[in-house]
Amino acid sequence: MLMSMVKEHQNKQALKKEIQEIKRKEACAAANQLTQALVDHLNVGVAQAYLNQKKLDAEAKQLHTSAVNFSKQTQQWLNLVESFNGALKELGDVENWAKTIENEIKTISNALEVAYKSTQENQPIS
Repeated sequence: MLMSMVKEHQNKQALKKEIQEIKRKEACAAANQLTQALVDHLNVGVAQAYLNQKKLDAEAKQLHTSAVNFSKQTQQWLNLVESFNGALKELGDVENWAKTIENEIKTISNALEVAYKSTQENQPIS
């Protein structure tokens, strides 16, 4: 009887060990599934962040290119305005020169007229 009780106890212990081993394997499998699900969930977020970063990089390059083009256009406009300003200054110089010449010609004309009148007055009437 004692022997049968020992065997029965050992059988129960073995059965409990088998059940415990099965539950341990199930727990490991469940933990692996959970870990895989978490990794998959995180990978989706990482993949989305990577795609967003690629889009941002492309837009930053495009913005840089646009800024460089804008800078070139601005420089061209500045050069054009400078040349226009120079042309306006030249026109102002030409206008000033013309006014000076006109005044000098009037002065000479007046002097010649006065000289002519004085020679006409000083000539005896014949």
